[in-house]
Amino acid sequence: MESEATETAETRWLDQTERDAWLRLVAVVELLPGVLDAQLRGSAGLTHFEYFVLAMLSEARERTLRMTTLAQRTNATLPRLSHVVRRLEDRGLVERVPCPEDRRATNAHLTDAGWDAVVDAAPGHVETVRTHVLDPLTREQLSQLRAIGDSLLATLDPEGRMTALFDGGA
Repeated sequence: MESEATETAETRWLDQTERDAWLRLVAVVELLPGVLDAQLRGSAGLTHFEYFVLAMLSEARERTLRMTTLAQRTNATLPRLSHVVRRLEDRGLVERVPCPEDRRATNAHLTDAGWDAVVDAAPGHVETVRTHVLDPLTREQLSQLRAIGDSLLATLDPEGRMTALFDGGA
């Protein structure tokens, strides 16, 4: 019983302001992926994650990345990424090739068809992002959202694997 009392005394429960903010963040985190997936599936036949993989490859030099680098940039495990890349390969959007610098590694390369797919999908995706995330916010709120994102990512991504993408790194 003493253990329960100690645990309760040390628990920093949410106050009403914190609870309100937390529940709204959870709602956004839960609802937004479905909105993005629905739009991309309907207009491009891609999941949001598939689009993200194609987009990361489209921005890479020679449209090619090592699978391990692509996994980092998409915050995916190698098994999940391999499964998705295999599906994209089956559709002719991506091809896997040996890494010329290290034959033990595999590169993912965006094919011309993959390039066309990401270029075709981008306008609808951007419009969905604008409609559901950016347009409802003022410029001041966008700056605040960026600052909030930076603060949260400092603890969620302490090595800066994902955030390096935002600043042109990695």
